[in-house]
Amino acid sequence: MLELLDYTFFRNALLGVMILSIGGGILGSYIVTRRLVSISGGITHACFGGLGLGYFLGWPPIAMATVFAIGSALGVQWLGSNGRVREDSAIAVVWAAGMAVGVTFVFLTPGAVPELNSFLFGNILTITQADLLMFGLYTVTLGLFFTICYRNITACAFDPDFMKVIGVKTWVYNGAMTLFIAVGIVLMIRCVGMMLLMSMLSLPQLTAELFCSRLKTMIPVAVAISLAGCVGGLVAATAVNVPASALIVAIQVAVYALGATARRLLPSK
Repeated sequence: MLELLDYTFFRNALLGVMILSIGGGILGSYIVTRRLVSISGGITHACFGGLGLGYFLGWPPIAMATVFAIGSALGVQWLGSNGRVREDSAIAVVWAAGMAVGVTFVFLTPGAVPELNSFLFGNILTITQADLLMFGLYTVTLGLFFTICYRNITACAFDPDFMKVIGVKTWVYNGAMTLFIAVGIVLMIRCVGMMLLMSMLSLPQLTAELFCSRLKTMIPVAVAISLAGCVGGLVAATAVNVPASALIVAIQVAVYALGATARRLLPSK
Protein backbone atom coordinates (compact mmCIF):
# COMPACT_ATOMS: atom_id res chain seq x y z
CA MET A 1 0.00 0.00 0.00
CA LEU A 2 2.74 2.47 0.97
CA GLU A 3 4.63 1.70 -2.22
CA LEU A 4 1.57 2.58 -4.28
CA LEU A 5 1.56 6.07 -2.78
CA ASP A 6 4.80 6.78 -4.62
CA TYR A 7 2.81 6.91 -7.86
CA THR A 8 1.05 10.17 -8.67
CA PHE A 9 -1.81 8.48 -10.52
CA PHE A 10 -2.60 6.29 -7.50
CA ARG A 11 -2.51 9.25 -5.10
CA ASN A 12 -4.87 11.16 -7.38
CA ALA A 13 -7.18 8.16 -7.62
CA LEU A 14 -7.18 7.68 -3.84
CA LEU A 15 -7.90 11.34 -3.11
CA GLY A 16 -10.53 11.39 -5.85
CA VAL A 17 -12.57 8.47 -4.50
CA MET A 18 -12.27 9.82 -0.95
CA ILE A 19 -13.62 13.23 -1.95
CA LEU A 20 -16.37 11.72 -4.07
CA SER A 21 -17.30 9.36 -1.26
CA ILE A 22 -18.05 12.35 0.94
CA GLY A 23 -20.01 14.17 -1.76
CA GLY A 24 -21.73 10.98 -2.88
CA GLY A 25 -22.61 10.08 0.71
CA ILE A 26 -24.40 13.40 1.20
CA LEU A 27 -26.03 13.47 -2.22
CA GLY A 28 -26.97 9.79 -2.24
CA SER A 29 -28.60 10.02 1.19
CA TYR A 30 -30.84 12.80 -0.11
CA ILE A 31 -31.61 10.80 -3.27
CA VAL A 32 -32.46 7.59 -1.42
CA THR A 33 -34.61 9.20 1.28
CA ARG A 34 -36.54 11.19 -1.33
CA ARG A 35 -36.96 8.12 -3.57
CA LEU A 36 -35.16 9.83 -6.46
CA VAL A 37 -32.98 6.91 -7.52
CA SER A 38 -34.92 6.43 -10.76
CA ILE A 39 -34.59 10.13 -11.62
CA SER A 40 -30.86 9.90 -11.05
CA GLY A 41 -30.75 6.95 -13.43
CA GLY A 42 -32.55 8.98 -16.08
CA ILE A 43 -30.12 11.89 -15.65
CA THR A 44 -27.15 9.52 -15.84
CA HIS A 45 -28.24 8.11 -19.18
CA ALA A 46 -29.24 11.53 -20.50
CA CYS A 47 -25.61 12.55 -19.98
CA PHE A 48 -24.67 10.10 -22.72
CA GLY A 49 -26.43 12.38 -25.20
CA GLY A 50 -24.22 15.26 -24.15
CA LEU A 51 -21.09 13.14 -24.40
CA GLY A 52 -21.98 12.01 -27.94
CA LEU A 53 -22.84 15.54 -29.08
CA GLY A 54 -19.64 16.89 -27.54
CA TYR A 55 -17.49 14.39 -29.42
CA PHE A 56 -19.32 15.09 -32.67
CA LEU A 57 -18.96 18.88 -32.42
CA GLY A 58 -15.42 18.74 -31.03
CA TRP A 59 -16.52 20.45 -27.82
CA PRO A 60 -15.58 19.35 -24.27
CA PRO A 61 -17.70 16.21 -23.66
CA ILE A 62 -17.96 16.80 -19.90
CA ALA A 63 -19.29 20.33 -20.44
CA MET A 64 -21.93 19.06 -22.86
CA ALA A 65 -22.83 16.21 -20.48
CA THR A 66 -23.33 18.78 -17.71
CA VAL A 67 -25.68 20.80 -19.91
CA PHE A 68 -27.70 17.68 -20.76
CA ALA A 69 -27.76 16.56 -17.11
CA ILE A 70 -29.00 19.89 -15.80
CA GLY A 71 -31.54 20.24 -18.62
CA SER A 72 -32.94 16.74 -18.12
CA ALA A 73 -33.08 17.12 -14.32
CA LEU A 74 -34.95 20.42 -14.45
CA GLY A 75 -37.18 19.08 -17.23
CA VAL A 76 -38.25 16.03 -15.23
CA GLN A 77 -38.86 18.16 -12.15
CA TRP A 78 -40.93 20.69 -14.10
CA LEU A 79 -43.04 18.08 -15.86
CA GLY A 80 -43.67 16.21 -12.63
CA SER A 81 -44.51 19.28 -10.54
CA ASN A 82 -46.97 20.62 -13.10
CA GLY A 83 -48.75 17.31 -13.45
CA ARG A 84 -48.42 17.39 -17.23
CA VAL A 85 -46.72 14.02 -17.35
CA ARG A 86 -46.28 11.32 -14.73
CA GLU A 87 -42.80 11.45 -13.27
CA ASP A 88 -41.93 7.89 -14.25
CA SER A 89 -43.00 8.62 -17.83
CA ALA A 90 -40.86 11.77 -17.96
CA ILE A 91 -37.87 9.79 -16.68
CA ALA A 92 -38.38 7.15 -19.38
CA VAL A 93 -38.46 9.81 -22.10
CA VAL A 94 -35.30 11.52 -20.82
CA TRP A 95 -33.54 8.17 -20.41
CA ALA A 96 -34.35 6.94 -23.91
CA ALA A 97 -33.77 10.29 -25.63
CA GLY A 98 -30.36 10.75 -24.03
CA MET A 99 -29.15 7.31 -25.04
CA ALA A 100 -30.53 7.68 -28.57
CA VAL A 101 -28.86 11.07 -29.10
CA GLY A 102 -25.58 9.78 -27.66
CA VAL A 103 -25.44 6.64 -29.78
CA THR A 104 -26.34 8.59 -32.93
CA PHE A 105 -23.65 11.24 -32.54
CA VAL A 106 -20.98 8.77 -31.42
CA PHE A 107 -21.69 6.80 -34.62
CA LEU A 108 -21.48 9.98 -36.72
CA THR A 109 -18.22 11.12 -35.11
CA PRO A 110 -15.30 10.53 -37.52
CA GLY A 111 -12.76 8.00 -36.24
CA ALA A 112 -12.78 6.09 -32.98
CA VAL A 113 -13.80 7.51 -29.62
CA PRO A 114 -11.32 5.84 -27.26
CA GLU A 115 -12.31 7.89 -24.22
CA LEU A 116 -15.88 6.62 -24.38
CA ASN A 117 -15.11 3.47 -22.38
CA SER A 118 -13.84 5.57 -19.47
CA PHE A 119 -17.20 7.35 -19.31
CA LEU A 120 -19.19 4.14 -19.62
CA PHE A 121 -17.19 1.94 -17.25
CA GLY A 122 -14.97 4.39 -15.37
CA ASN A 123 -11.22 4.71 -15.13
CA ILE A 124 -10.30 5.93 -11.68
CA LEU A 125 -6.58 5.83 -12.38
CA THR A 126 -6.89 8.63 -14.94
CA ILE A 127 -8.07 11.21 -12.38
CA THR A 128 -5.98 14.39 -12.70
CA GLN A 129 -5.17 17.33 -10.43
CA ALA A 130 -7.81 19.36 -12.29
CA ASP A 131 -10.39 16.65 -11.54
CA LEU A 132 -9.45 16.72 -7.87
CA LEU A 133 -9.94 20.49 -7.80
CA MET A 134 -13.41 20.18 -9.35
CA PHE A 135 -14.34 17.30 -7.02
CA GLY A 136 -13.15 19.28 -4.01
CA LEU A 137 -14.99 22.49 -4.94
CA TYR A 138 -18.18 20.55 -5.60
CA THR A 139 -18.03 18.64 -2.32
CA VAL A 140 -17.25 21.75 -0.24
CA THR A 141 -20.06 23.71 -1.92
CA LEU A 142 -22.55 20.85 -1.43
CA GLY A 143 -21.49 20.37 2.19
CA LEU A 144 -21.82 24.08 3.03
CA PHE A 145 -25.19 24.41 1.33
CA PHE A 146 -26.52 21.29 3.02
CA THR A 147 -25.24 22.37 6.44
CA ILE A 148 -26.53 25.94 6.26
CA CYS A 149 -29.91 25.12 4.68
CA TYR A 150 -30.48 21.67 6.19
CA ARG A 151 -33.83 22.47 7.82
CA ASN A 152 -35.30 24.13 4.74
CA ILE A 153 -33.94 21.42 2.43
CA THR A 154 -35.52 18.61 4.43
CA ALA A 155 -38.77 20.50 5.05
CA CYS A 156 -39.19 21.42 1.36
CA ALA A 157 -38.39 17.85 0.36
CA PHE A 158 -40.72 16.04 2.76
CA ASP A 159 -43.44 18.59 3.57
CA PRO A 160 -43.59 21.04 0.66
CA ASP A 161 -47.25 21.95 1.20
CA PHE A 162 -46.61 23.29 4.70
CA MET A 163 -43.56 25.26 3.53
CA LYS A 164 -45.64 26.85 0.75
CA VAL A 165 -48.29 27.85 3.30
CA ILE A 166 -45.74 29.70 5.44
CA GLY A 167 -44.34 31.46 2.39
CA VAL A 168 -41.16 29.50 1.65
CA LYS A 169 -40.33 29.09 -2.04
CA THR A 170 -39.87 25.35 -2.14
CA TRP A 171 -38.73 25.39 -5.78
CA VAL A 172 -35.57 27.25 -4.74
CA TYR A 173 -34.33 24.49 -2.42
CA ASN A 174 -35.65 21.56 -4.45
CA GLY A 175 -34.23 23.11 -7.62
CA ALA A 176 -30.86 23.69 -6.00
CA MET A 177 -30.66 20.08 -4.89
CA THR A 178 -31.69 18.96 -8.39
CA LEU A 179 -28.77 20.96 -9.80
CA PHE A 180 -26.41 19.41 -7.26
CA ILE A 181 -27.62 15.95 -8.30
CA ALA A 182 -27.06 16.71 -11.99
CA VAL A 183 -23.57 18.15 -11.54
CA GLY A 184 -22.58 15.45 -9.06
CA ILE A 185 -23.60 12.73 -11.51
CA VAL A 186 -21.44 14.25 -14.25
CA LEU A 187 -18.41 14.50 -11.97
CA MET A 188 -18.81 10.95 -10.70
CA ILE A 189 -19.16 9.52 -14.21
CA ARG A 190 -15.43 10.03 -14.71
CA CYS A 191 -14.69 8.17 -11.50
CA VAL A 192 -16.90 5.08 -11.72
CA GLY A 193 -18.55 5.33 -15.15
CA MET A 194 -22.17 5.52 -16.18
CA MET A 195 -22.80 1.81 -15.70
CA LEU A 196 -21.76 1.78 -12.03
CA LEU A 197 -22.68 5.30 -10.98
CA MET A 198 -26.04 4.41 -9.50
CA SER A 199 -24.45 1.94 -7.13
CA MET A 200 -22.26 4.69 -5.68
CA LEU A 201 -25.34 6.84 -5.05
CA SER A 202 -27.53 4.12 -3.58
CA LEU A 203 -25.76 1.11 -2.05
CA PRO A 204 -23.92 2.83 0.85
CA GLN A 205 -27.04 4.87 1.58
CA LEU A 206 -29.33 1.83 1.51
CA THR A 207 -26.96 0.08 3.90
CA ALA A 208 -26.99 3.08 6.24
CA GLU A 209 -30.79 3.26 6.01
CA LEU A 210 -31.01 -0.23 7.51
CA PHE A 211 -29.79 1.16 10.82
CA CYS A 212 -30.60 4.89 10.65
CA SER A 213 -34.06 6.44 10.71
CA ARG A 214 -33.04 10.09 10.26
CA LEU A 215 -31.25 11.79 7.39
CA LYS A 216 -28.90 13.61 9.76
CA THR A 217 -27.54 10.33 11.15
CA MET A 218 -27.74 8.47 7.85
CA ILE A 219 -25.32 10.79 6.04
CA PRO A 220 -22.16 10.17 8.13
CA VAL A 221 -22.80 6.41 8.15
CA ALA A 222 -23.24 6.40 4.36
CA VAL A 223 -20.05 8.45 3.94
CA ALA A 224 -18.10 5.99 6.11
CA ILE A 225 -19.42 2.97 4.19
CA SER A 226 -18.69 4.64 0.85
CA LEU A 227 -15.17 5.57 1.94
CA ALA A 228 -14.43 2.03 3.10
CA GLY A 229 -15.80 0.49 -0.09
CA CYS A 230 -14.01 2.91 -2.42
CA VAL A 231 -10.62 2.75 -0.75
CA GLY A 232 -10.88 -1.02 -0.27
CA GLY A 233 -11.91 -1.57 -3.88
CA LEU A 234 -9.13 0.64 -5.21
CA VAL A 235 -6.43 -1.11 -3.20
CA ALA A 236 -7.80 -4.59 -4.00
CA ALA A 237 -7.97 -3.74 -7.71
CA THR A 238 -4.25 -3.03 -7.82
CA ALA A 239 -3.56 -6.43 -6.27
CA VAL A 240 -5.75 -8.55 -8.56
CA ASN A 241 -5.47 -6.34 -11.67
CA VAL A 242 -9.19 -5.81 -12.38
CA PRO A 243 -11.15 -2.56 -12.90
CA ALA A 244 -11.39 -0.69 -9.61
CA SER A 245 -14.93 0.51 -10.25
CA ALA A 246 -16.22 -3.07 -10.49
CA LEU A 247 -14.53 -4.08 -7.24
CA ILE A 248 -15.82 -0.99 -5.45
CA VAL A 249 -19.40 -1.89 -6.32
CA ALA A 250 -18.83 -5.58 -5.50
CA ILE A 251 -17.59 -4.61 -2.03
CA GLN A 252 -20.55 -2.28 -1.50
CA VAL A 253 -22.97 -5.03 -2.53
CA ALA A 254 -21.31 -7.41 -0.07
CA VAL A 255 -21.52 -4.81 2.72
CA TYR A 256 -25.20 -4.25 1.98
CA ALA A 257 -25.86 -8.01 2.04
CA LEU A 258 -24.08 -8.32 5.39
CA GLY A 259 -25.95 -5.32 6.75
CA ALA A 260 -29.32 -6.68 5.62
CA THR A 261 -28.53 -10.05 7.19
CA ALA A 262 -27.42 -8.44 10.44
CA ARG A 263 -30.54 -6.28 10.53
CA ARG A 264 -32.74 -9.37 10.22
CA LEU A 265 -30.92 -11.05 13.06
CA LEU A 266 -31.19 -8.05 15.38
CA PRO A 267 -34.21 -7.99 17.69
CA SER A 268 -36.98 -5.73 16.39
CA LYS A 269 -37.68 -2.57 18.33
